[in-house]
Amino acid sequence: MVQRLFRKKILITGASGFVGSSLARFLINKGLSPHIFVRKDSNLWRIKDILGKLKTHILDLTDEAATRGAVSRLKPQIILHCAVYGGYHFQLDSKKIMLTNMFGTMNLLNACVKSGFECFVNTGSSSEYGLKNKPMRESDLLEPVTDYGVSKAMATLFCQQTARNKNLPIVTLRLFSPYGCFEDPRRLVASLILSCLNHQAPKLSSAYPVRDFIFIDDVIRAYLKTVFSISKAAGSIINIASGKQHSVGEVTLKIIKLAGLKDKPVWGSVKNPRLEPSRWVADISRARELLGWNPEFSLTQGLIKTIEWFSNNKASYYDKA
Repeated sequence: MVQRLFRKKILITGASGFVGSSLARFLINKGLSPHIFVRKDSNLWRIKDILGKLKTHILDLTDEAATRGAVSRLKPQIILHCAVYGGYHFQLDSKKIMLTNMFGTMNLLNACVKSGFECFVNTGSSSEYGLKNKPMRESDLLEPVTDYGVSKAMATLFCQQTARNKNLPIVTLRLFSPYGCFEDPRRLVASLILSCLNHQAPKLSSAYPVRDFIFIDDVIRAYLKTVFSISKAAGSIINIASGKQHSVGEVTLKIIKLAGLKDKPVWGSVKNPRLEPSRWVADISRARELLGWNPEFSLTQGLIKTIEWFSNNKASYYDKA
């Protein structure tokens, strides 16, 4: 299937981030050489070893004129838009959140519409839904409770209305909680694994918060499935998740067991600034229907692969991240 991409000009935005870098690395490993947009101040630790195989362009998507010029010169055929700000609890600059997520997306999409393209995949977030008491469906009312969730909802709706009004091949993949190789060391799964590998008892706030975790390899497959199903999926918003809910406590104990740590987690040792729901799980029936996609990795399988990768790469990457 990937062979069909060899003659395509592929652009990845946010290629220094977790999802964007994973897409870039996957394509590089398949023999492709995608173009990437990164800011001049981006930390490139995730892609430092493959930079020579990437076609790198320095660009801030919040600069409308510069974005229009860069897209006009490049004329990408497939756009995988992963650039984002505000997904971490310490990223609190409301103006930057809106500029990056909403206006950055608008600038990029408008430029691509003018240039022409075959497929535009926007990266959404489960934070767009807000708090729900049942599995989240793409048709649910959006009630975000954070600036980040509001900005991502705005970007998603802008992409959808552009697709529908102009009959264009645009899809938003609404990701839930990706984890895996190259995940930021401050996020839950990565921080737990690193604590275990360093023989330290993990310090956490509470065992009760819940998430729908999805292994990064399954996320990458979803992007590829979208590219090759664009005629069927155009104009859609699609949840990408495992469809199963797991608590922080469950994930913590599973990682400790798999990593062979003897210590117990220290609950209540850090504060959690988030408003935590009692349910956080996706309905993934639309992904099955439109993309023919199902997650292949169980939580245990994904964690085993992630722990193994961290064990082999911690000194090379995470101690320098």
